[in-house]
Amino acid sequence: MRDADSKLSCNLHRDIEQHKKAEKKTSFVLFLTAVTMVAEITAGIFYGSMALLADGWHMGTHVAAFMITVFAYRYARKNARNPRFSFGTGKVGVLGGFASAVTLAVVAAVMAMESVKYLFEPQNIRFDEAIVVAGIGLLINLLCALILIDRHDHGHGDEHDHHRDHNLEAAFFHVLADALTSVLAIAALLSGKYYGLNWLDPAMGILGALIILRWSMTLLKKTGPILLDGSIEENYTAAIKMTLENDSDNRVSDLHVWQIGPNQYAAIVAVTTRFPKPPDYYKALLGDFRRIKHITVEVQGLASQ
Repeated sequence: MRDADSKLSCNLHRDIEQHKKAEKKTSFVLFLTAVTMVAEITAGIFYGSMALLADGWHMGTHVAAFMITVFAYRYARKNARNPRFSFGTGKVGVLGGFASAVTLAVVAAVMAMESVKYLFEPQNIRFDEAIVVAGIGLLINLLCALILIDRHDHGHGDEHDHHRDHNLEAAFFHVLADALTSVLAIAALLSGKYYGLNWLDPAMGILGALIILRWSMTLLKKTGPILLDGSIEENYTAAIKMTLENDSDNRVSDLHVWQIGPNQYAAIVAVTTRFPKPPDYYKALLGDFRRIKHITVEVQGLASQ
């Protein structure tokens, strides 16, 4: 038990330190995105580019999303040892990721509506100035991606899944969405300047909205089941049951496994046997199931026949 407590404390300390680093990175990205947002919105209005204006407003919603991300990190860190959170604060970051995904969906809808409007009501565009501002925006987005990518793409396999940070993953998706809209804006502006295809400016806004909506749906599918206490894969629960029932005459009469954080689960197991042992014995049998972070075992003894 002492070793388990020591390991739990070590993991908690590691998570807190990782959250501090991620919070600093996201705060810096928030600052860069806010500055770029103001520049692109201002330029979009003065230079008449819907693609550039949409990119600016898009960045504005991402500023709000990054604020959610930073708040989630701080809240999780400050309450990491708060006993009111029975299974820790793992879902706080997931909730931040879910909120950011919803924001992405709203962004996509607004971009699509505004782009359709500009498609039927063309604007005079000052291409040279708009292209310069869009290029600067793209460079800022790439810098932000470099800041976040090492944590987003860290590790592999089950260990990678265990340390996956949905909050930071949401921030990374926001940066990718910003970079995409910047690329589409530049492509549309260049096509309008050299080939007279001004309609591409709002058309790229519609295309960007569809791609961003897809990213939003992907993130919602990842975070939603965690917030709803989604269960683990059936083959994983079957393996848990088999491990317990292969020992002595044990029979698993009840088993519930639910998600409490990014690839972290809790389990309640009821075991019936004629040769009952302490709950810690059965927990030890499940020691190799590393995704189960909290296990409650109920042992029911049967009369020997």
